[in-house]
Amino acid sequence: MISVYKFGGSSVADATATSRVLDIIGVKAREGRLIVVGSAIGGCTDALLAIAEGIAPSSRPESTALLERHLGIIRRLFTGAEREAASDEIRSLFDEMLAAPDDEKVTFGELFSTRILARKLAAEGFRTRWIDSRKLIVDGQIEETYRRIREAVQDPDIDIFVAPGFIAGTPDGRVTTLGRGGSDYSAALYAAAAGADALCKWTDVPGMMTADRRKVPAARTIPFLSYGDAETLALRGAKVLYAPAVKPAMEAGIPIHILNTFCPSEAGTVISAAPSTGVAEWLGVSAKDHTIYLTCSGDGTLSSHTTGMASGENAAAIHYAAARLEKILRAEGIAPKQVRCTERGVEADVKESVENAALLAIHREFFETAPVDTVDLFIAGAGAVGKALVDLIGRSRETVEKRTGKALRILGIADSRHYAVRLSGIRPEEALQALGEIPGISPGMTEKTGFVEEVLRVAPKGAVFVDCTDSTDIYHSYTALMEAGLHVVSSNRRSLAVPFVEYAAMKAAALQNGVFFRHETTVGAALPILESISRGANTCDEVISIEAVVSCTLNQILGEYTPGGPSFARLLRKAQESGLTEADPRQDLDGRDALRKILILGREAGLPLEEADVEVTPLIPEPLDHLDLEAFYKALEGMEPVFAKAFERAAAKGCRRRFVASIERDASARTGYRACIRMADVEASHPAYHLRGTENAIIVQSAFHPYPLVIQGAGEGARQAASSILNDILR
Repeated sequence: MISVYKFGGSSVADATATSRVLDIIGVKAREGRLIVVGSAIGGCTDALLAIAEGIAPSSRPESTALLERHLGIIRRLFTGAEREAASDEIRSLFDEMLAAPDDEKVTFGELFSTRILARKLAAEGFRTRWIDSRKLIVDGQIEETYRRIREAVQDPDIDIFVAPGFIAGTPDGRVTTLGRGGSDYSAALYAAAAGADALCKWTDVPGMMTADRRKVPAARTIPFLSYGDAETLALRGAKVLYAPAVKPAMEAGIPIHILNTFCPSEAGTVISAAPSTGVAEWLGVSAKDHTIYLTCSGDGTLSSHTTGMASGENAAAIHYAAARLEKILRAEGIAPKQVRCTERGVEADVKESVENAALLAIHREFFETAPVDTVDLFIAGAGAVGKALVDLIGRSRETVEKRTGKALRILGIADSRHYAVRLSGIRPEEALQALGEIPGISPGMTEKTGFVEEVLRVAPKGAVFVDCTDSTDIYHSYTALMEAGLHVVSSNRRSLAVPFVEYAAMKAAALQNGVFFRHETTVGAALPILESISRGANTCDEVISIEAVVSCTLNQILGEYTPGGPSFARLLRKAQESGLTEADPRQDLDGRDALRKILILGREAGLPLEEADVEVTPLIPEPLDHLDLEAFYKALEGMEPVFAKAFERAAAKGCRRRFVASIERDASARTGYRACIRMADVEASHPAYHLRGTENAIIVQSAFHPYPLVIQGAGEGARQAASSILNDILR
């Protein structure tokens, strides 16, 4: 027997994707013979159409860029002489494309991709033959097409035949195309002609779904569809399958499997002569030309339904559904132009501007068992905080859904070396292993922005990007994420303590794109500090002063230190060994961490503070910064008498030593406020006097309130931070 595998443009978009396709083909080719039908790489057809509009100098950059994309794939897939041969072949094909008539240029995309694929399969030891669809598929002549294909694939010594999709020939020998989506039709013709046991379409979603997941994140896979129902959904805008591809497979009785290239272990959708069965009485909701289609199965009558559908007669059930659909749209503030009942369901004409909102509302009403909003998460960072967040999501999912009506779903996660993305969701208990270990989840070695680029490519609008890293440059991607319709939650204070113009740009991007940008955890872990300050600023409550004792490291050490006991240096080393300090503990002593926090506090209060506006008096003299770590600790030990004397002097006054960051009104300062960070002796009446361990304290004095706002509590801890991040996601 022989099977037909068809791969779309997203499945061969680059070398990484193509390698994944090669793995899938390799597994099947060891079981039996294959016909592989390939599309052009993602974006290639559009580029060729642009080139065909005029091969004048203005279009040459487009052809150069397209050639370089293909050569880049070759450089990643091949080595040595094979790389040179593959590159020469593609360059020669590009020359043919440039010389071809303009209406034939678009036919070369599939030639480029399948030639590369065939060469690589042969290089891996498979007996491979590339076959030319332009000579085998005769447009409009099915029987002649089948005869030619059968002759072309009858050689039993060939393991894998590779054929370009989308392209064909005319009866008089000219080159033509089968239309956008025509590669599916090509694959169906090959399957029917060869008497294949299965036609597998590999794409970037896990089957035919109840809606387009890019528009409706809660869409679910339909496990089984009849040929007729699949064709109806395709005709009504379900882009996973090209509708004309159904007929050849149906006439030959060949099942069509819709599978996910990026997660090949998922079952996907099986399309066959059997009646449809799936996740709901209704098959799906789709949109085409600003008409929304709610489609029911054509295999039989709708059954009775708890919402009141009439039993036995489709007409009554469909009329009831039409009234229900119109009611839910109007409840969402959407006035449909017209609602119609048909034999296959309900149609509603809507304005283009509300099409997506209508899809979401109808899907929620007809396909989701409870009024739950799905919150899709992409988590960058798998350190202590990232791990704690994933664990908290796993343990609190049911509670969160019950209390807030929101279902948390992790779609992607990354650490410093790998990332994993699966649009059907990654279970929290598997998320950390997903970074390269779990079969079916696609890991990939990543550069610094690799994960972000993948998120921008696949994430549905309304998803939340969570930054749990301590990266110094990931914030450069925040604006692009927000412009793509993603919310951003960050616990990375380095991303907020940037030049004020960049901070302001990120805030503006959130407002302009209707998304939220939250970062409560950047100061005080789980303490509700920033929200309290920003609310005051939003209502014009002028800040008079802010005092922040927010260095968890120094609060811990200063609370334990007693002259004559363990030295300051020994306590600092102990804190470093327990993971409480920065990698270089001098960053805690020189005020760098406190500086980031006071900048964030000031900016949330509406002050355009820059680093240069903050006067920092470090605990250690500047020369100690240039020693290696062991020499630094030795020098710090030598300063013990200085620390002891300062503590004794403070104790004599009834005070305690604290590292305080403060902002106070000062008309002579650039911003109208003076900011400083220094050691201070605080009296027993001061809130920071009684701090224990890593507790933080922030004291805010404002014009509207006669008494200061004091926020005090745990300022350190991965679980506390994770809790605050989750609150930012949910509120």
